[in-house]
Amino acid sequence: MENRLLDQFNSVITSEWLSTNITEEFAPLNHKELFELGYHTNNNVSTRNIFIKLSQNENKGGSKAILYSNTKKFILIEALDDNLSITKYFNEGTTGDKLINEIAPKLKARKEIFAKKEENEKEQILKSILVERKLDECANLVMIKGVNRKIYFAIGDARESAAVVPMFMEAEGASLVQLALNKWMSVTQKLEPDKTFPENHVPGLLKNLMQIKKWLLNLVSINLDK
Repeated sequence: MENRLLDQFNSVITSEWLSTNITEEFAPLNHKELFELGYHTNNNVSTRNIFIKLSQNENKGGSKAILYSNTKKFILIEALDDNLSITKYFNEGTTGDKLINEIAPKLKARKEIFAKKEENEKEQILKSILVERKLDECANLVMIKGVNRKIYFAIGDARESAAVVPMFMEAEGASLVQLALNKWMSVTQKLEPDKTFPENHVPGLLKNLMQIKKWLLNLVSINLDK
C-alpha cells in the first residue's frame, strides 16, 4: 500500500512549497471540539484525508490531520497545546487566501455558536463529523489501493458510527445512505480480504462515497451554523 501524497507532503511540501497559517484559541471549547470543527470547516466534497492522528485526551494537543484538495493544495490541521493551527500549502501561481478570508472567520463564528449549544446537540454534531472522517478514510484507502479487509472495516465503521446519531438517522435521505453503505459492505465482504480492492469497483464506490459525503457535509453545516 502506498500513500505517495503523504510521502510527498513530509519530504517536499512542508519545506519547499509556499504556505499560509492561521491559529485559533481553544477556549471556550476543548481541544477535541475545536479540532473537529476545524476539520469540518476545511473539508469539502473534493478533499481527501491522507493522514489522521487523534489525541487520546480531549483536553490536550496531539491531534493532526492532513487534507489534500483537487486544486493540488495541502491543509495541515494540528491541535497544539495552546491553539489550533491550520496551515495551507500551495504552489507558486496560486494563493492560500481562502484560509485567511473565508476559513478563519467561519471557524471563529462556528466556535462561538457551538459553545452555546446544548450538550446533546454538541455530541451529535461531533459524532456526525466522526462519520465524515470515516468516509474520508475509506475514500483514501480506495485511492491508495488498500486491501479489501481495511476498506470493509472502514465502511463498517462509518455505518455503525452513523447508526447511533439521531441527527444523522432522522435526516431526510439517511435510509438511502445506509443502504449504499450496506451494499458496499456486502460487495467487499465477498472479496478476498488481503487482495487489493478491484479496479472495476473503484469508480462506483468513490461515486457513492462522494454523494454521501456531500449530503453529510450539508447536514453538519446546517446544524452547526444554526
